[in-house]
Amino acid sequence: MPADLFAGADRFGPPQGDPPIVPVYRGDQLLGFVFLNSDFANAVGYSGKPIHMLAGIDTKGVITGVRLVDHKEPIVLVGIPEARVVGAMNALIGKDMKPVARGAESPPKVDIVSGATVTVLVMSDSVVRAASKLIRSGRVGGGDGVAAVTALPPVIKTLDLEHREVRNWESLVGDGSLRRLHLSIGDINEAFAKSGNAAAAQYPEPGDASDSFIDLYAALVSAPTIGRSLLGEDGYQRLKASLKPGQQAIVVAGNGAYSFKGSAYVRGGIFDRIEILQDGSSTRFRDRNHTRLGALDAVDAPEFKEIGLFVTPPEFTLDPTQPWQLQLLVQRSLGGRDKAFLTFDLSYALPDSYIRREQRAVTVPENTPPPASQVAAAATAPPQETEEPLWVRIWRSSTVSVGITAFMLAALTGIFFFQNLLVRRPVFYNWVRRGYLAFVLIWLGWYANAQLSVVNVVTFTNALVTGFHWEFFLAAPLIFILWAATAGGLLFWGRGPFCGWLCPFGALQELTNTAAKWLKVPQLTVPWGLHERLWPIKYVIFLGLFGLSLYSVDMAERFAEVEPFKTAIILKFSRSWPFVLYAVALLVIGLFVERFFCRYLCPLGAALAIPGRIRTFEWLRRWPECGSPCQRCAKECPVQSIHPEGHINVNECIYCMHCQELYYDDHRCPHMIQVRLKREKREALSSPSMRTGGKGPATVITAGGKPVGASPAISPPST
Repeated sequence: MPADLFAGADRFGPPQGDPPIVPVYRGDQLLGFVFLNSDFANAVGYSGKPIHMLAGIDTKGVITGVRLVDHKEPIVLVGIPEARVVGAMNALIGKDMKPVARGAESPPKVDIVSGATVTVLVMSDSVVRAASKLIRSGRVGGGDGVAAVTALPPVIKTLDLEHREVRNWESLVGDGSLRRLHLSIGDINEAFAKSGNAAAAQYPEPGDASDSFIDLYAALVSAPTIGRSLLGEDGYQRLKASLKPGQQAIVVAGNGAYSFKGSAYVRGGIFDRIEILQDGSSTRFRDRNHTRLGALDAVDAPEFKEIGLFVTPPEFTLDPTQPWQLQLLVQRSLGGRDKAFLTFDLSYALPDSYIRREQRAVTVPENTPPPASQVAAAATAPPQETEEPLWVRIWRSSTVSVGITAFMLAALTGIFFFQNLLVRRPVFYNWVRRGYLAFVLIWLGWYANAQLSVVNVVTFTNALVTGFHWEFFLAAPLIFILWAATAGGLLFWGRGPFCGWLCPFGALQELTNTAAKWLKVPQLTVPWGLHERLWPIKYVIFLGLFGLSLYSVDMAERFAEVEPFKTAIILKFSRSWPFVLYAVALLVIGLFVERFFCRYLCPLGAALAIPGRIRTFEWLRRWPECGSPCQRCAKECPVQSIHPEGHINVNECIYCMHCQELYYDDHRCPHMIQVRLKREKREALSSPSMRTGGKGPATVITAGGKPVGASPAISPPST
């Protein structure tokens, strides 16, 4: 409702411009506008999908309200109450977003929500950048941004790329090419004591007050002199060749007890302790923007515990000729899971000697309208800047992950196509399979969070009904690639490629069961009659979720918690105890009954089994004796997908290829044992050492003293 974002508002006007903003009125009085943050600024969080928020901004450029309308953040969906996140975002209400009003002041900040740090930072940053961009376009904020855009400045500042020399550390620090932020333990303890947070003051940093908490240096190394001095000639040339137009590079080096890198970049790929701020815009670096350095090349440079070379992301433009700030986020644990946070700024301004100034003459044609007309026209026109689609930026930023996933799928295709060669070497094949499953669990599941879910099936079906857009599904590159590969695999092998090889939770079940067998945990065999009657449960669950999704997708997603994937893989068991208990219980049952969840409860397996019936090839080989009289494959199948009659139920087969190992094993498969014994007999009869020189038939005496020449019948071993 209008009043949710503007007090006293009673109606919305028609959308204006592109991207659209919506005017809000009280009667005939214009109060301001509502905009969607994702229309103007990147807002991708841990989920890899945009976080959509509506924000109200009045005619003077002040934020009046923020509403979270749609997101796919797993942390917020299942762990942090949404009210806490919205409450943190409300700190932006009443803040002036005009860069002119703030000058070099830092953009407004929100309180960090413990457990959802990166999500809240991304949300806040997105709203601030979207509002600043909207104001600079001149569409709101009194047109202050228009004058700055339309008026051509008489002096143009650019980075002087011809100014290049090699200087020592002392001279770089002396003229401000290198800027320093030094905080002692006493400084930090005093800052937290003055912050008004009594709990934070009760947990002071250990050590002497004069000890260094952090000694931080920053420098703009895309400036030739600074880059050549700190990185060396070769390092600077490599950096220069890698930079795209408009990108800048910053070196950050630190010593002391506190790390400016932290550990979030290992878990989520984002450096959440440092942030670059300029003119109301800000950015945090991800691991793809970072290169670790061992040392700095400048003469007399001190040794540092950690040094990072950071390149600004494409969506953030840093003007090297204007001041900017590096903001350090200092966090303090409050005993349990709660934390307190403070920020400290390191201000940076490039020395004048690195800046080139050019005076440009402005010629105004005689028929040019007066400046007021220009401003009015610019205020009503949509911004000219266009951005590439969000999914394109996501794919470009995920090049390494996409490459690794493509290599995994190519390797799995090779395993399937050359399965007959591999299964003849069962020891080697078993280690290949275990190694592949371990990589799927650790990298694909726990690191990349690329766990397919029945929710994806429900969402895809709903999109076909309500309006299909590829961009929505392309926003998660690894999920999209895995679904494409799974769909292709259904034509060749059924559900087996995903369920048996590419599902991280399935890999977790099998690896834990393998460890249980190694520890001599007794394995339970479900009687065939009961086993057949438990199979349909997962189909009933899937059909129930599918039917529920036709009524409410949101409700279907909540009931899809029957899958423990989110708990065990996405959140790595960091969740409330009922969900963790459920996931652990399934894994414990799986120690005794291999892949218990896959067999009887998995709705995604059921969803894949239904179209898997259309496969066009039969890759698993069988002998005529399989099922009658031999039952060995059926008894040894890990998921009991082989009927007593001998045929394989592809709806339940996970394509582990254990039956194919037996198929070629001439010491375990009765058919192959017969073949081996006959071959050995022929070899024995044809061996020169076993022949006699007489006219009569050759007789070979076995160790038991019985002649072989009489060709006694060989009974097959018991199965």
